[in-house]
Amino acid sequence: MSQEKTNVMRLLDRAKIPYTPHYYDHRDGAIDGVAVAQKLGQPLEQVFKTLVTRGNHSLYVFVIPVAEELDLKTAAKTCGEKSVEMVHVKELITLTGYIRGGCSPIGMKKALPTFVDESAKKQPAIMVSAGKIGTQVELSPADLTALIGAEFAPLIKQR
Repeated sequence: MSQEKTNVMRLLDRAKIPYTPHYYDHRDGAIDGVAVAQKLGQPLEQVFKTLVTRGNHSLYVFVIPVAEELDLKTAAKTCGEKSVEMVHVKELITLTGYIRGGCSPIGMKKALPTFVDESAKKQPAIMVSAGKIGTQVELSPADLTALIGAEFAPLIKQR
């Protein structure tokens, strides 16, 4: 597992935001968020996935706990759209500069309106992708939202 700095880490360094890098072996192909949390021995509620959606007016980014599902109706309401839908995985690299499994809310090609599930506020630190499969960064939710200009909102499907 290579442990070089990713662009996400360089952006955090430049902004003087403290973070902890975490590396995991992904050769088994298990790169979904739950598998990543398990490989890193982290509680599911502290590991977040980055989802990119499309509305009528824009693209939107939603950052939610890995074991949860985005509530598309709530997400649409949050960003002032009638509806939002997930962008196709093939479009991710073109739209964000990232691939599935390595999509970070930090350092996308273009700053997109971003919302972080409000459950993050209860955590001392959360993990998000460091922009490369096999790498995560752990940082405070307040630092993350301040850096990327995100807002906290209720986003996940209630069970």
